Amino acid sequence: MAIRSKIPVNRYIVKIEINTLYSSKYMTKNMLNKSVFCLFLWFSGLFWLSSAFAACDDAAAPKVNWANCDHSGKDFKNKDLSGAILTGANFSHADFSHATLESADFNFATLSGTRFDDARMANSRLLAVKAEGASFQRTSLENSRLSRAVLKNSDFTGARVNNVNFYEANLEAAVFIDARLNRANFEQTDLSYAKFNGASLIQAIFRNSRLHETIFYGADATRSIFDESDCRAADFTEANLTKASFRQASIDESIFTDAILSDTIWSNYKRCRASSVGVCR
Repeated sequence: MAIRSKIPVNRYIVKIEINTLYSSKYMTKNMLNKSVFCLFLWFSGLFWLSSAFAACDDAAAPKVNWANCDHSGKDFKNKDLSGAILTGANFSHADFSHATLESADFNFATLSGTRFDDARMANSRLLAVKAEGASFQRTSLENSRLSRAVLKNSDFTGARVNNVNFYEANLEAAVFIDARLNRANFEQTDLSYAKFNGASLIQAIFRNSRLHETIFYGADATRSIFDESDCRAADFTEANLTKASFRQASIDESIFTDAILSDTIWSNYKRCRASSVGVCR
């Protein structure tokens, strides 16, 4: 009798242990899903709070929150808005001349016709902004991000734009005369009809970009990369293209009159002689 009673007891114990094991796995998975969901709600809450508590009537000050506010046409000359949250806001035709905007967040903002002349904007974020006809003359934009920004007909004359990321931006007919653009990233951008006269473009990246009829007259593009770009009818007259690269670039009808082509990599992978000027030899 002892043996017969022991077998069902052991089966019952095993069944309980198995059920407990499955229950434990289910509880662990359920807790993990709840944790992920709570984390999602927390981040969503932060985003909602950023917009919900934006005080559009607050005075201009560092770290002010003007997310999604309409300040079009307003005057912010000489104001300090460093670290401000300005995402999605409308600043069309506003004036930020001589303003301090370092580390400000303009992501997705509307900046059509806005003036930033002589402003300090280092480390600012302007992702996907709409800034056609905006003026950045003599502006300091070093280390800023302008990826996918619409900047057609914008003016960066004399601006300091070193280490700036313009990835996939639309810069058609933009003006960069005498600007400093060392190590700037123009990969996959549209720079058709843009002007880089006298600009410093040392180690700039133009890979796979549209440079149709773009002017580089007298620019210093030492070690810059133009690989796979459309450079048809571009003007490189008197430009310094020492050790620049044009691998697989389209250079039909491009002008290289008096351009320095020392050790330049040509579109057919040929390395130009150190003495090459105007023609890759």
